[in-house]
Amino acid sequence: MSYLLRGVAAGGGIRVVAADTTALVSGAVEKHGATPTAGAALGRTLTGALLLSHVLLKNSRDRVTLRLRGDGPLGGVIADAGLDGTVRGYVNNPHVDLPLRQDGKLDVGGGIGRQGEISVVRSHAPYGDPYGSSSDLVSGEVAEDIATYLAVSEQIPSAVLLGVYFDGHRRVKRSGGVILQALPGADEGALTLLEANVKALGQLTTAMADAPILEVVRDQLLWGMDFELLTDPPLGVAFACRCSDDKALAALAYFTPAERQQMAAEDGGAEVVCHWCGEKRWVGVEAILGISGAEVRCPDCGTLWYRDGQTRMVRDAELCTCGRPVVLPN
Repeated sequence: MSYLLRGVAAGGGIRVVAADTTALVSGAVEKHGATPTAGAALGRTLTGALLLSHVLLKNSRDRVTLRLRGDGPLGGVIADAGLDGTVRGYVNNPHVDLPLRQDGKLDVGGGIGRQGEISVVRSHAPYGDPYGSSSDLVSGEVAEDIATYLAVSEQIPSAVLLGVYFDGHRRVKRSGGVILQALPGADEGALTLLEANVKALGQLTTAMADAPILEVVRDQLLWGMDFELLTDPPLGVAFACRCSDDKALAALAYFTPAERQQMAAEDGGAEVVCHWCGEKRWVGVEAILGISGAEVRCPDCGTLWYRDGQTRMVRDAELCTCGRPVVLPN
């Protein structure tokens, strides 16, 4: 089981969020058929999103979306997580694999790219407007990029450790992550010791081979700083998608009536693949032809602007993807 723990150290001056996501990431890599390079990028991003949810969110129904978009061949990676312990995500090109770096490690930075941005969006349930911010990628290795984002966009000095280790059979053997944050009033001596402990640890997944994540945090990263565990037992976390038959059918509503008629006539239905989890669903002719309701589409490109009974896809006066101003019914 994958799990997450929270705690404080140095008299409450340091906040800790850590997770062992081995089972979660292993399942996600299998679902997407990802290579080690793509799987490591995905695993780090899934773990990072879970950790960020416990740093940035307050309401149990809120979500945080972490996206890294660089100039590398993976084409970007995204994860969506919440305080309920669920996370989902995907990498655009999961079959891309790169040679190992000269130090023998997976080249996640080369896969994601070093030119681009990291963005974080907080969605507030049930209908609050999302709030997002971003910063430039630093290395594409995910952990360093998240730490830079937290420092630049959130003004929170943080140490971020993320890792995914594959065995010789290209299977996920260990995966985990830790965020350590200096809170206002943190003792300077404790921060100096924390920096030394982080440097002495080396690779997180190597340390996890010898001890559970709790012991890695308590006995190595926060050695000498009176760590206090706040989650006992730890919180379970899992890869969980929110796709459904209804959402698959709703996705087909984006196609024009003529395109849906063609699906029914030529293919006898349509296969809908969820990009978040890779699950495939078949939608039959009767369901496709039963899609109804008033809709408004762009006169120039046919993009669906509004459909009766669904959440509005765009807002009045926004620009369509083709550049035409959106005009919606009152």
